[in-house]
Amino acid sequence: MSIDPKHGAQDQQPHEVEILDHQECWRLLRSVTVGRLAVWVDDHPDIFPVNYKVDHGTLVFRTADGTKLQAATGDTPVAVEADGVDPDGGVAWSVVVKGQAAAVRNQQELLDSVGLLLFPWQGGKKEHFVRITPDIVTGRRFKVVPPLTWWTPLDDATRSGLE
Repeated sequence: MSIDPKHGAQDQQPHEVEILDHQECWRLLRSVTVGRLAVWVDDHPDIFPVNYKVDHGTLVFRTADGTKLQAATGDTPVAVEADGVDPDGGVAWSVVVKGQAAAVRNQQELLDSVGLLLFPWQGGKKEHFVRITPDIVTGRRFKVVPPLTWWTPLDDATRSGLE
């Protein structure tokens, strides 16, 4: 397998998955600003899109009062998943961060967090900063395969049943 320094593995077999090392996971997390925050709410999981920034081995995001803040800063660990794809090379990646989230309350840490220039996509008052300190960071990269590679006879059966 050849390695392209910018995009990683390029000559992977179609079904081969590359497990990413810690450094590559953090590099990729820095390359995007949106991920999905998974939390536990009452008796079920929930997922929220978040704009985040990497800050000294942690992830920081802004939010308003509400379900996301309450669930994220409770006692239950959270997860954030971010991903991307290189449309030219057809290589996709996914990184998952699992750990504990806590509201940023220390004044100096709050000032440092404001300096991260976090700009949520949705308007409104987003005065709470939340920091996720990871226990586990994992990632993988793989070649995106054409649909015919994974086609099964069930695809036609499902389609004809809808007609």
